[in-house]
Amino acid sequence: MLCDGYGIRLTAYGSPLTADSGQPTADSGQRTADNGQRFPDSGQLTAVPGQRFPDSGQRTAVAGQRFPDTPKFPIFAQNHTMSTALKDVKRITTHILQQMKEDGEKIAMITAYDFSMARIYDDAGVDIILVGDSASNVMAGHETTLPITLDQMIYHAQSVVRGVSRALVVVDIPFGYYQSNPTKALESSIRIMKESGGHGVKLEGGTEVKEAVEKIINSGIPVMGHLGLMPQSIYKYGTYSVRAREEEEADKLIADAQVLQEAGCFALVLEKIPASLAEKVSKELHIPVIGIGAGGGCDGQVLVSHDLLGITKDFHPRFLRRYLNLYDTVKTAVGQYVGDVKSGDFPNENEQY
Repeated sequence: MLCDGYGIRLTAYGSPLTADSGQPTADSGQRTADNGQRFPDSGQLTAVPGQRFPDSGQRTAVAGQRFPDTPKFPIFAQNHTMSTALKDVKRITTHILQQMKEDGEKIAMITAYDFSMARIYDDAGVDIILVGDSASNVMAGHETTLPITLDQMIYHAQSVVRGVSRALVVVDIPFGYYQSNPTKALESSIRIMKESGGHGVKLEGGTEVKEAVEKIINSGIPVMGHLGLMPQSIYKYGTYSVRAREEEEADKLIADAQVLQEAGCFALVLEKIPASLAEKVSKELHIPVIGIGAGGGCDGQVLVSHDLLGITKDFHPRFLRRYLNLYDTVKTAVGQYVGDVKSGDFPNENEQY
């Protein structure tokens, strides 16, 4: 059995725990309904009409319906599948991420900032949800990530955690809350963990934040690193162009990656660097490396959800693949609503009491 360190019982990687004759066991955490039916957190795949499930986040069931926290994800598009082993994992942990790297299983990561969207992403089978300081841009409208505060990050993280039952939730430590000294970094991390319920923190930098990383990890908090283009340092760069093209900067990035691994980071994000360099780092490190604009040689990928879904419309980096044009879809729907209200068509007789 695996444990994520916060008292959550987990299914062993690729080996779900089950009970004989459908009876509850101490190890599996299985529960049964009055009629002996298994609830979705014990591996149930289908539902009885009108049944309420306490942990699914859904009010009632429809006959034959699959629930979001069962170990299968029927909403996957064709040709986008998950390994057999991962279908049986009920909670992604740092340990499972490490096994995914060792098994060659790609890691899917996405940003989220609120309950409703986080629940959708979790149901879709995302492995890591990052409560990113990009909330400063896409949620608050700031030009950079720098203005967002620790209190605001904790608020977003609280909302996300409530919507997630499977993915690992990592929270960015915002600018100004870890750079000055390791003690402040630890205090910020403890606040995030205690007040949000997140599973780990992320910070930017290499050698210069080594002591902070070690202090946080020594307290029992998982840390994800971030190298390459580091948005919290954007005013130092003066540009969002690709980083580490030159040999000197590339060598420093490789050295910093080794420093972060040795300090105890469970994973590393590489942002907007040459694909060949990112692949080299991914092969040299034994921890998972997640890329954004860093090519396909990384152990996984991360995108900002608002960019992936097409909610943002003026951001067109080469690395971005848009899976929806949600800006126009929502605009059209709301426009139809406005028209129906103005014309008196909404509400009609069937939409009133």
